[in-house]
Amino acid sequence: MASASAEAPVACPLCGAATGAPWREATGVYRHCTACDLVSRDPATWLDAEAERAYYGTHDNRVDDPGYRHFLSRLADPLIACLAPGARGLDYGCGAAPALAVMLTDAGFPTVGYDPFFAPDAGLLDARYDFVTCTEVLEHMHDPLCDLARIDALLVSGGWLGLMTELRPPMVDFPRWHYHRDPTHVGFHSEASLRWIAACFAWRVESVGRRVILVQKSG
Repeated sequence: MASASAEAPVACPLCGAATGAPWREATGVYRHCTACDLVSRDPATWLDAEAERAYYGTHDNRVDDPGYRHFLSRLADPLIACLAPGARGLDYGCGAAPALAVMLTDAGFPTVGYDPFFAPDAGLLDARYDFVTCTEVLEHMHDPLCDLARIDALLVSGGWLGLMTELRPPMVDFPRWHYHRDPTHVGFHSEASLRWIAACFAWRVESVGRRVILVQKSG
């Protein structure tokens, strides 16, 4: 990691603590927070909203794509095992192809999709749900604590949250990791940062895998 020029401390977008010295990769400038263990991309290098939406438009995700559905089943299958029959949910950040919402609905768990770019029905955020899914979204959050507080408010007591994001490898391996090559990825989580989040909202951690995390809101 090549060190960037020294500058005043910058607050972590997740916990608000002062982050360490920035460093530069070919993909941008990054900071590590030792308080919650989040690595964040310097906001000065974020895409603007128009460019971000255009980049998402290059993704070839389709509701009926077997490969995409198999990928999403990594979250759907263990989540379904936790749900009561007929539980109702929201896919937060469903994108242009809400395949997971369709899969869960077809499995008997009616699910609606919300996305700020592709399905911006703010009325869905006024309801409460038995579960919320958030697949490949956590790494895109510019204000993660705000988004996570919104998700917490969407869940009923005892409700489930299913997250998908690729957990960050050890810091020494960060330069070779593929995840930060996507310019829309701005926050890079470890198991430690996810457990910090769970403690912040008093969520019970059911399981943490390399890509799939299940937590339950306190009843």
